[in-house]
Amino acid sequence: MSDEKKKDVCSGRPLTYEDYAKLDDGKRYELVDGVLELMSPAPTPQHQMISHEIVNKLSDSCKTNYVILHAPIDLILSDTVVRQPDLVLIHRDRFSKIVKKRGIVGVPDLVVEILSPSSVKRDRVSKLQTYARFKIPEYWIVDANNRCIEQYVLDEKRYAVSNVYVEDEKIQSDNIPCASISINDILANVLEVPED
Repeated sequence: MSDEKKKDVCSGRPLTYEDYAKLDDGKRYELVDGVLELMSPAPTPQHQMISHEIVNKLSDSCKTNYVILHAPIDLILSDTVVRQPDLVLIHRDRFSKIVKKRGIVGVPDLVVEILSPSSVKRDRVSKLQTYARFKIPEYWIVDANNRCIEQYVLDEKRYAVSNVYVEDEKIQSDNIPCASISINDILANVLEVPED
């Protein structure tokens, strides 16, 4: 069986969070409709610097009202769907209702994914569909290569592109009103990583 996608081939049943939680093979997976999907290797240094900068910038303006969690963290959306977003924001009023020892059990206020070459399809198609299906109100995709932040806002059952922010344009969010961040803010302190 491929390491890319694993399921319980003996019983033919979808895997559950319990099955997922028992994994101990040193690899990172997401559980998508009962099927394990192998994630790419550890994030690159650039990816980690971008994540760190987003956390710093959002903490400056949002930490009074929101808790910011970053990968790796399990976002348990159902017994057969577990994702690992790069960043998650949860309003402090809701924190104790959805954050448990095993991870986030329920719907956060915002998820953020940082594109990497190996995650483009997963982030723009598969995760977008999952996050919409479970009614996460807002989803951002940070695209460092194209120097933009794509903002998706839930419109009943689907995401609509609310805006694409470039350069010094500050993201505006009705769902996360404290957010005030631009792609230039994020990338200003991200160092160039030399090629091998």
